[in-house]
Amino acid sequence: MDILLEERYHEKQTVLLTLNRPEVLNAFNSDLGRVLNATLDHLRDDKTVRVLVITGKGRAFSTGGDLKERNTMTPDQWAAHHRLLEEVHRKLRTFPKPYLCAVNGMALGGGLEMALSADFCYAATDASFGFPEVGRGIIPGVGGTQTVGRFVSRGRALELLLTGKPISAIEAYHYGLVNKVIDSVQLIPEILKTADILAKNSPFAVQMAKKAFRVGIDMPLEEGVDMALECYNRTIVHPDREEGVRAFNERRPPQFLDS
Repeated sequence: MDILLEERYHEKQTVLLTLNRPEVLNAFNSDLGRVLNATLDHLRDDKTVRVLVITGKGRAFSTGGDLKERNTMTPDQWAAHHRLLEEVHRKLRTFPKPYLCAVNGMALGGGLEMALSADFCYAATDASFGFPEVGRGIIPGVGGTQTVGRFVSRGRALELLLTGKPISAIEAYHYGLVNKVIDSVQLIPEILKTADILAKNSPFAVQMAKKAFRVGIDMPLEEGVDMALECYNRTIVHPDREEGVRAFNERRPPQFLDS
């Protein structure tokens, strides 16, 4: 059975990846880590791909690391396994194209870290979010301790990290962790509608806007503005800018380049 399903939409410009280990709540073992790692490289380099969406099969988005697999690992095996997952999450955080999460159920541990690495996230009404790691003697290990505080207040971030208690989709929405809460039946159609909007925009401009925000937000203001101006100036000399202006004046949809 495939552990990672890939479907394409909107003239193959949107890729929907589905974590497909529902029998273990889409927990990440080494095999899933290797497959997703290679897939992210391919999608990053495929110029026809404009948007990435990730969801999970069954009643969970992902509950993080596969503790059954880890239970039999030697320290060296654990370290190698974790380096692989670190690489996967680094590629998600730095993915140059829009990356969206459709959280269909539990997003716990590494699953929540995946959602926090997305550009934005839609959640089903029955979804839940949490960091249970402290109850297992560890802490979030692939970026969650750093990303959660970029979404929510200090107190709420520490409450999630230190108590291990999960929160509901509605709570996650009010915290600012997710953009929309949607009935589970409409979750994928709704996020694909948003992906279609993104895919119709200039891929180059979208990637420059994402870079300007993602990198600049952690800089002092004036340094961030300078960096964003570099991104802006790159769009000015790109063919999509000429096509966008021409299409506006000719009252027709623009035909942007794959980038």
